[in-house]
Amino acid sequence: FSLVRVKSTWKSKLGKKINKDTVDCVSAAKSYESITDRGTSWTVVSPITFTYKVTETHGLLDPSNDTLLLGHITDPQQLEDIRKSNKPIRRFVVIDQEVFQIYGPKLTDYLEANNVVYKIMPLPTTEENKSMETALKILEDVNNFALDRRTEPIIAIGGGVCMDIVGLAASLYRRRTPYIRVPTTLLSYIDASVGAKTGVNFANCKNKLGAYIPPAAAFLDLSFIQSVPRRHISNGLAEMLKMALMKHRGLFELLEEHGCMLLDTKFQADNTLYGHDSIKAASQATRIAITTMLEELAPNLWEDDLNRLVDFGHLISPALEMKVLPTLLHGEAVNIDMSYMVYVSHESGLLTEEEKQRIISCMVGLELPVWHEEFTMELIQKSLQDRLKHSGGLVRMPLPVGLGQA
Repeated sequence: FSLVRVKSTWKSKLGKKINKDTVDCVSAAKSYESITDRGTSWTVVSPITFTYKVTETHGLLDPSNDTLLLGHITDPQQLEDIRKSNKPIRRFVVIDQEVFQIYGPKLTDYLEANNVVYKIMPLPTTEENKSMETALKILEDVNNFALDRRTEPIIAIGGGVCMDIVGLAASLYRRRTPYIRVPTTLLSYIDASVGAKTGVNFANCKNKLGAYIPPAAAFLDLSFIQSVPRRHISNGLAEMLKMALMKHRGLFELLEEHGCMLLDTKFQADNTLYGHDSIKAASQATRIAITTMLEELAPNLWEDDLNRLVDFGHLISPALEMKVLPTLLHGEAVNIDMSYMVYVSHESGLLTEEEKQRIISCMVGLELPVWHEEFTMELIQKSLQDRLKHSGGLVRMPLPVGLGQA
């Protein structure tokens, strides 16, 4: 049956030919009815389309830039109506507490300059408290704020952990409240900001509870990266290197040549030693990383296809990261996993000795660890067993075959 709307009510119409003049609207959904001697069964096929924007901008917290408040709206008429309206905009903001210490006054000034009715909730968003309790704490405050789930997206400002927790909380509130991601670390800028995953840790396992709900928008402003410690820049470069090794030789060569400069300048324009080159390399590297990440994620947001190149470095690292919390950052654990897999590739004849050495040297140049004493054969075997269990018994191990191919 096709499902058609006639005078505000939906009706089932048998067959494919519909006279469009006699109906208001034809749904993309279909229903199928099957009658046997055991009874009737109905099958519903209903495509759900998600639209979300990833926008790079400058001066996100400049009061004259309304991207943070209105950049997620795609309908020009709706945008115009809001701009003309006297009704104040309301926003609930969850921000990592360390980010709040640096940008709290600027954020408050921004919201007040734009006459926003707001609630800012600073939270410690670390891997140790990435839990359902934290998500419920957010939801309690969201509920007290009496948020309108259709017009008032929750804003998450922080690293990947912050965006994961807020995303899950938003997906639970009234079954799905839109949310906006504002990444403030390099890792979240090129990784968490562009996908649809949300989640919290559970039963001592990383992201065991979660949902695939993309944000309404992700707003990226590289200037946030300038206040990130050097180690955390390095941490983000690991995910960038992952995309380079899997998909883009040019990005690998850029990181190999300019990695140290990107660390020194923190992805900012630099007037001293490096001149104009630093911002050029920074915007090139982030753009390639985001584009290649989106290419892999967009057709497979729900991870139905298990052939996922973006899982490189994520086979053993989740167990390692949870085991040694909080000593390794996410990207550091991923890099240790990647360096091991580079050796696996070399042993399997997929990488030459020279390519292997170049990759390991690049990792060291990006100030990333390539080994950890807890990365044991026992941990590797257990992780691969778990992997088999979660992927229906299929062996799925993304490996580099040369530089920039997998």
